[in-house]
Amino acid sequence: MRPLTISLSPKQLSRLSQAVESGAYASNSEVVRDALRLWEQREEIRALELARLKQAYDEGIASGEPVEMTAGELLARIKLKASASRG
Repeated sequence: MRPLTISLSPKQLSRLSQAVESGAYASNSEVVRDALRLWEQREEIRALELARLKQAYDEGIASGEPVEMTAGELLARIKLKASASRG
């Protein structure tokens, strides 16, 4: 592995040191690697969520012309569809 120099705030440095001193991590590097893994997971989740939003948008656009209605009208339509699907 290649060494890397990073700058941390005093609070971040203190928390990192506490994590190592408590035995939760064996070294500063382990703390940083774990933080990077969590960041990578968060970025993957964001990418999946963005892809789902884009898909929903595309489906909405493909569904046809928009129809104006009040919240009450929308709720009534949803209830009607729900009762129809129950049989």
